[in-house]
Amino acid sequence: MLGLQDLRNLPNDLQRKMRELREQDWEQVAREKIDERVRIITAGMDIEELRAVFRGDPPTEKPNPRFKVHTTSFLMHIRPRYYPRAATWFTHTFRLGFLSAYMFFIEIVTGLILMVYYAPTPDTAYSNMINILSNVWYGELLRDMHRLGAELMVAVVALHMLRVYMTGSYKKPREFTWLTGVVLLGITLFLSFSGYLLPWDQLAFWAVTIGTSMADKTPLIGKEVNLLLRGAPDIGAGGLLRFYLMHVLFLPLLGILFTSIHYYKVSREHSISLPARVEEGDLDPDEKRWATERINLIPDLLTHELFLAILVVVLMMVSAATWYSAPLESRAQPNVTPLDTKAPWYFWWLQGMLKLGDPTWMGVILPGLIVLLLAAVPYIDNNPYRLAKRRPIAVAQGVLATIAILILSYMGLPRWGIETPPATRIIQDIAPQEGVGPLRELGYAGVPLGTFDTDTYQLPPNPTEFDLLFAEFQRRVKEAPLVAPHGEWKIDLWQPTLKRVHMEISWTKVDDDGNIVYDENGNPVRDTYTKTVFLHQNTKHH
Repeated sequence: MLGLQDLRNLPNDLQRKMRELREQDWEQVAREKIDERVRIITAGMDIEELRAVFRGDPPTEKPNPRFKVHTTSFLMHIRPRYYPRAATWFTHTFRLGFLSAYMFFIEIVTGLILMVYYAPTPDTAYSNMINILSNVWYGELLRDMHRLGAELMVAVVALHMLRVYMTGSYKKPREFTWLTGVVLLGITLFLSFSGYLLPWDQLAFWAVTIGTSMADKTPLIGKEVNLLLRGAPDIGAGGLLRFYLMHVLFLPLLGILFTSIHYYKVSREHSISLPARVEEGDLDPDEKRWATERINLIPDLLTHELFLAILVVVLMMVSAATWYSAPLESRAQPNVTPLDTKAPWYFWWLQGMLKLGDPTWMGVILPGLIVLLLAAVPYIDNNPYRLAKRRPIAVAQGVLATIAILILSYMGLPRWGIETPPATRIIQDIAPQEGVGPLRELGYAGVPLGTFDTDTYQLPPNPTEFDLLFAEFQRRVKEAPLVAPHGEWKIDLWQPTLKRVHMEISWTKVDDDGNIVYDENGNPVRDTYTKTVFLHQNTKHH
């Protein structure tokens, strides 16, 4: 409680406080407070130190605050303080390991945002995708970046494994690190594959249906594995929920766990391997000393990684905004099997193997043996050298394996080894059952009204895109292995803003011996394949 004397002294106290406040260096106070917060965020570095980092200047304090980051930061403690100079050369690693982890980070961020607008049920999944593309702020960009990031992550991880193999960086003492890399490659593949079903469109539904059907060929436990994946004999609500949980929970947690182990082994136990020519080459002492000098993570390597991170995001955003569009076909229809159904591109090699023989052997046993062989590479290869000229057999095996995967991937395409009737193939290529195709790319305005047939059509002197497309159709119809083939397009205005394109290919029917079939009146019987496509005025394809 204030006394009488306190009340008398109150004006003087207030004046003194005001004078102290006026004399206070508020700029210095603000700088100290900001520095305090920056030190908390950066785990030990203030603003001046951050400026020095990005300028490439030496530390501003002693002891070096940049080393403190490695002991106080949750994310940085698994990174080493320094690397040998040669290990940081871009042409040695191409930063593929860093990019693999960074793509995983992008997938987590974009995936968490998309999760807010998605519910994993067959009744809502497809409509949620339409809502994301149509109503969510930058929803289409987010989905395109998420899908593009998944594709890039698979490619980058695979290239990282190939780089490690070709440079012999899996050799002692890095055997276990290679093993964790093989596990991460598998996690990456199935992480991408598990997300393939979530849009619940025809493309996703049938690709996953084909993929999970291979599980049924697993010896002894095939039916149980298939039921575990699908939740029922056929993919439905249970299967979608299982794939969703794998995609957003189980596989990401495994990915984080093994990425942490992988990074810890690289950072704390054996570091990144030096280029083989530095370890085993005939470098003079000065050059080798320079190549093995210590390069601090902060600022030298970190600034380079930040530049790459920004560049990757910018390129992904530009790609998503210009030419890349994540596919979304019609809603999944379990009773309608589309033509040209195929697995995701990173499983084309497996689909190609299935065309070579028994599904159990080619789809389960042999791929399983390949994975085991890949994991056992460091323990099988007893050659101590890493230089390519000293391990020609291993390098040749890597090259041949890469070529084999590319060939098998080509064989996995729907057109290879699967015979489609000529008329169906021609029209499917022009207006595919799922996807855009050349005809839909022309759009409403690019298709003229009228009737066009392959017998009388002549390419005009200044052809439009439609003219070129119909000329290609005409050529393929005439070259088709059919008897007296004839093609025709009828294009009319079905509604004020809707054009109907009716495509038809007819030919004379023949029996199994190649003889023409006649009707009861002695006239040749004609077979016909037709398809109708509608083009709306406001529909845009890119």
